[in-house]
Amino acid sequence: MEFPIKPLITLLAIVNPIGIIPFFIHFTRGFTPAQRRRTARVAAITAFMVIAISALLGLQILGFFGISLASFQVGGGLLLLMSSLQMLNAQLAESRGNDVDAGADRADSGTSVAVVPLAIPLLTGPASISTVVIYAEKAGHAWELGVLVGYGMFVGVAVWLAFSAAGRIGRFLGRTGINVMTRLMGLILAAIAVEVVSDGLIKLFPALTR
Repeated sequence: MEFPIKPLITLLAIVNPIGIIPFFIHFTRGFTPAQRRRTARVAAITAFMVIAISALLGLQILGFFGISLASFQVGGGLLLLMSSLQMLNAQLAESRGNDVDAGADRADSGTSVAVVPLAIPLLTGPASISTVVIYAEKAGHAWELGVLVGYGMFVGVAVWLAFSAAGRIGRFLGRTGINVMTRLMGLILAAIAVEVVSDGLIKLFPALTR
């Protein structure tokens, strides 16, 4: 893997557990402390599982549908760029308003809010999945795929810690602090997205290197 730390930085920027805290507080309003802890734990485990499955089976899924990695790289990079633009506007990187509303409706009908909408799509959505698949292709050895899975575990722990401290973090940062954090991570993500798109375009059109 060319830049072993970059996948972790990218995933943390996309998942952005700090930016999801207001939604965690909203969806767990009225929950008991035990229910909040369980929700945080299930959301973290689900986010880890999505990242791990994408790392281990993402390339096989692409092959099944006959999609080239270069095309997926350009599409994924553009998706990352769109996510970063949303984050620069202090919006959620993985979601839109109708996703949250739909998730709330499903939660009301009995679906666990820990999985939908918190873990999917607010934490791990198309942008994070495409990122993991792109870096999985760069892994030349099994241990490097293991590193990606380990990064997924790291992200899961970060989600659990953020959600466990949601009340304290929300009071400390406030809405303005959370928005500032989201914008800073969006700027980092935009730079990474440009690199991903350019790498994919060079694979699709080798003449661009001339």
